[in-house]
Amino acid sequence: MPDVVDSATRSRMMSGIRSTNTQPEIVLRKALHRMGFRYTLHAKNILGKPDMAFPSLRAAIFVNGCFWHGHDCRFFRLPQTRPEFWCAKIERNRARDQVVRERLALEGWRHLTVWECAVRGAGKDAPVKVAAKIAKWLRSRSQLAEIRGP
Repeated sequence: MPDVVDSATRSRMMSGIRSTNTQPEIVLRKALHRMGFRYTLHAKNILGKPDMAFPSLRAAIFVNGCFWHGHDCRFFRLPQTRPEFWCAKIERNRARDQVVRERLALEGWRHLTVWECAVRGAGKDAPVKVAAKIAKWLRSRSQLAEIRGP
C-alpha cells in the first residue's frame, strides 16, 4: 500500500517524533518526583542511556514506546507501507534492548521497563498507579521488572 503523504512530508513527520522527554516519560518523572525520588535523566555514562537512573540504588528505568519496541498491545500495529523495513527496525530495537538488559545486569544494575500502554489510555490515574509500582520496585531488591498496560 502506498504512503498517503509524499516522502518529504513523511520525513518531516518522522523527524518530529521524540526519543527522549516523551509524554509518558514526563508524567512518570513528575509523579516520582512528587513522591520524593530523585534521578538522573538520560545518563550517557550508563549503558542504554536510561530514561531515569537512580545511581545510589543501581536502578535504571526505561519508558518504552509500544510501537518502537514492538510491544504486543493495542498501540502496536506494523505499518502497511514498507513492512519489511519496519520489521527489521523493530527487531533491531528488541535485540538492542536485550543486550542492554543483559549488560546492565552484569554491571550490577537493576532494570525496569515501563511500557507506554501502562501510562497512556489506561485512565487518568494510570500515571499515579504506575509511579506507585515503580516506587515499590525501587524500594525492593528485585533485579528485573516490567510494567505493562491493561
